[in-house]
Amino acid sequence: MERIVTAALGAGGPVVGVQGLGCMGMSHAYGPTDGDEARATLERALELGVTLFDTADMYGSGENERFLAPFLAAHREEVVIATKFAISLDPGDPTKRAIRNDRPYLRACVEASLRRLGVETIDLYYMHRRDPAVPIEETVGAMAELVAEGKVRHLGLSEVTGAELRAAHAVHPIAALQSEWSLFSRDVERSAVPAARDLGVAMVPYSPLGRGFLTGAFKDAGGELAADDFRRHQPRFNGANAEANAALLAPIRALAEAHGATLGQIALAWVHQQALTRDMTVIPIPGTRRRTRLEENAAATRITLTAKDLATLDEIAPRVAGDRYPDMSFTAATRE
Repeated sequence: MERIVTAALGAGGPVVGVQGLGCMGMSHAYGPTDGDEARATLERALELGVTLFDTADMYGSGENERFLAPFLAAHREEVVIATKFAISLDPGDPTKRAIRNDRPYLRACVEASLRRLGVETIDLYYMHRRDPAVPIEETVGAMAELVAEGKVRHLGLSEVTGAELRAAHAVHPIAALQSEWSLFSRDVERSAVPAARDLGVAMVPYSPLGRGFLTGAFKDAGGELAADDFRRHQPRFNGANAEANAALLAPIRALAEAHGATLGQIALAWVHQQALTRDMTVIPIPGTRRRTRLEENAAATRITLTAKDLATLDEIAPRVAGDRYPDMSFTAATRE
């Protein structure tokens, strides 16, 4: 299987494979996992040209970063590692979280991530979520200090509006904006995508497969997924919402048959094609912990959808039932 093509991660950013790998599910949020297969998936990703690996300090309260450390030690010069700060978990109750963007918290977080990852420098460091009580200029200014100190190479933001991105970029260049973007989730297109295009910031869509729902892997999270799978708590994947949304997969399924592809490949191809239709860099980070799924996802980078295909798929998002999260206050959508 041939290697995927590459693209620059924002103006002045590193060159990476045009599709990255979300590593969260390898040790967090999606139920039981096979560690050996997950590690083999990391190795296979590199063979296929996937070089952007994404994690965060809150994934398993640091466990995901620790999981990646041996892989990074073995392949440090080949890997672009991205991690994040800003979501503070309650050790006594993991379901409770707070957002912190202040300088003392940031500095404590970056030091902890460096230790867990076993690296001297983090290639791409994201502000995971925005605390409106702290001026974004202040937070990005503090993040810029980390670049000057050599602890971080490039800065990223996640779930911010277009106006917030512009304000941040005026303080220090932002290489990437990571936000949910898929056939089911398109609110990012209101202001963030146009701002990123104007500024030369790469879009890094997370959950481009709708957390697996767009692949047809499950129809109702509450009835099919493990008790500790966090999708059981997301409105659009449960009950009547899930039933309504499952029906929306019909046109994706039809296009998959026409292209000799899977549902997931069509969903990913649509995200990749936004780079062409919007004249910007788009590097989705579908998450998987299995080599077979990784290879399937990588093959999606070579599928080209027609204008008619795209028009058909454009009709899906307005009909999706249910919010992305049970609490949308942590997203940019509430600040538009």
